[in-house]
Amino acid sequence: MTEAMTIRNAVHCRDCASLISPTANTCPRCGGRQNIATGGLGATTPSGKNRVVAALLALFLGGFGVHKFYLGRIGWGIVYLIFCWTFVPALIALIEAIVYLTMSEEQFETKYG
Repeated sequence: MTEAMTIRNAVHCRDCASLISPTANTCPRCGGRQNIATGGLGATTPSGKNRVVAALLALFLGGFGVHKFYLGRIGWGIVYLIFCWTFVPALIALIEAIVYLTMSEEQFETKYG
């Protein structure tokens, strides 16, 4: 009975397709990292970055490059700070906020995780 319950609740590994626990961070068979984020507002990448937080930072403080510093793009953050008086970084950040909100969690994790 418990074995049937385990199989029913199990999910497939993203790398090797073996049955694993739905809460497993890594596959015990192949060691592949699993995406345990549900895609909600609180979903974060393994490095702790959140897509919605990045979008809000880009929307409200993007002219100063705060979202770039948050995402670990320090060089681009400095460029945004240098040119913040031109308001060009603010316009670019507005576009980036829209991009962050429209990309999937998997795309965000791949690019910034």
